[in-house]
Amino acid sequence: MIAIGDTTQDIFLKMSDASLQCDVSTDQCKICFDYADKIAVDTKTDIPAVGNAANHAIGISRMGLAAALYTVVGDDDQGHKTQEVLKKNGVAADYVVLDSEHGTNLSIVINHKSERTIFVYHEPRAYQLPDLAETKWIYLTSASGDGVDDLHAQVLEYLEKNPGVKMAFNPGTHQIHLGREGLMPLISRSALLFLNREEAADVMETETKAIPELMKMYHEAGVEVMIITDGPDGSYVSDGQSLWHAGIFDGPVIERTGAGDSYGSGFLSAIIKGRSLVDAMNWGNANSTSVVRYIGAREGLLTEEAVLKMIEENPGVRPREFTG
Repeated sequence: MIAIGDTTQDIFLKMSDASLQCDVSTDQCKICFDYADKIAVDTKTDIPAVGNAANHAIGISRMGLAAALYTVVGDDDQGHKTQEVLKKNGVAADYVVLDSEHGTNLSIVINHKSERTIFVYHEPRAYQLPDLAETKWIYLTSASGDGVDDLHAQVLEYLEKNPGVKMAFNPGTHQIHLGREGLMPLISRSALLFLNREEAADVMETETKAIPELMKMYHEAGVEVMIITDGPDGSYVSDGQSLWHAGIFDGPVIERTGAGDSYGSGFLSAIIKGRSLVDAMNWGNANSTSVVRYIGAREGLLTEEAVLKMIEENPGVRPREFTG
């Protein structure tokens, strides 16, 4: 599997000197700090070489599969650390491009009461998809700036020239802002499409968040297998014939960054290994459950053996057909 997308450095700030302000009638909340004041931070953790694409590539590698990453990072300390981290985790770094004009992306993650608020800074990027080695899957995810349209066109051209390669697609925030029309050429070529419930509605520019209706829209657009995650309410998967829902495994939650990426890499690993969609949901569930027990998106990524052990330890949580 070759992942394609941006890479960043995450700096995690755990804070207790903050408060939440929530609407009475909704679940919409704001995190609040005193204005024009110095705010105490409990702990700080720096994690290089993360982001949707890197997280996915490392997750795939830990499952014993061959993985590579195409990404553009700065020709700086964090960019060079990205190469080191990938190699240490068994991911081929041949397609890591060092940008001498722009630095590595940065995210500041505020952890408060086990939830995270992320400040994201993306450097301007120009993408040029390299000649890729033979592969069965590509995984396209978060990319940013004016170069996104060019990257999407390059990926579509690559798929046209390599019809035997399947694509898993997990659009990032900047890509979702392209809207339905901008994303439809890629959506229609997606063997697997990962979105959370709110994103699924936003991309289709619909007010409904009903899972069966959303699934139908994506299948009509050409998606083979649609995966919709729904935070603590679990995940939904449809192949156009059957629709399944699975809750989440019990366990402590330290920090939720990377939960979606780890679910995706667990799911795709199972598919590559010839497992069923139901098995893939279990693999994604186990991987995600492990990741949220740690700070950052990489520490808790599991091996296949560890995934199977966690599934065995949670026999009460299994995918079931969803009828609405």
